Amino acid sequence: MATVMAATTAERAVLEEEFRWLLHDEVHAVLRQLQDILKEASLRFTLPGSGTEGPTKQENFILGSCGTDQVKGVLTLQGDALSQAIQDARNHVSQAIYLLANRDESYQFRTGAEVLKLMDAVMLQLTRARNRLTTPATLTLPEIAASGLTRMFAPALPSDLLVNVYINLNKLCLTVYQLHALQPNSTKNFRPSGGAVLHSPGAMFEWGTQRLEVSHVHKVECVIPWLNDALVFFTVSLQLCQQLKDKISVFSSYWSYRPF
Repeated sequence: MATVMAATTAERAVLEEEFRWLLHDEVHAVLRQLQDILKEASLRFTLPGSGTEGPTKQENFILGSCGTDQVKGVLTLQGDALSQAIQDARNHVSQAIYLLANRDESYQFRTGAEVLKLMDAVMLQLTRARNRLTTPATLTLPEIAASGLTRMFAPALPSDLLVNVYINLNKLCLTVYQLHALQPNSTKNFRPSGGAVLHSPGAMFEWGTQRLEVSHVHKVECVIPWLNDALVFFTVSLQLCQQLKDKISVFSSYWSYRPF
């Protein structure tokens, strides 16, 4: 076990004064900076008509595939109502802002442990927000069929098509599954597929009284610039939180007990 550095009385007095300054001044400066960044991030998820100023979220995006089987389309994205992932990310950002706002300038941090606890709570919300954008949900084909995404199109899609829309990093992805029904007398070994971000041809599932199989899969995607901005804000905020935690923790190396 590493030995703890012994500090002289004079050194201890200086360190204690620096630590008090850190708690009373620098911590609040970092909290203000975090709030400013996260408020900018929250504007990227503003819904139209919410009364909050922010970018208008009604945009047309040209989606395309990069394979030999070229598929292109135009999708209108209005607000963040299209994807649960965006709504979840926005909620986590709002919760992080709430945590920070509860420790305004009038609040006096008395121990480093208070700061570490707050930073851990804020980082948890930011990590969850980032993960909702970077880790698409794994869904079964029946879950996709029940999600209602196929029914949002006007005019309605043919009954042999299934659609999934999701966020992956800064990209909006749309997957179209072409289905065909398996006949009752089919000799194929029916094995329902599990959850996946992208299902392959040959995947099977039951829907109602039918057994269906995926015959073709088409995936198109496009970059959404404001999602990229949000991811950058999350990264910068997490770095600020970690830097403040490191500054608090560095004082522990000068005492044989936790001074905070």
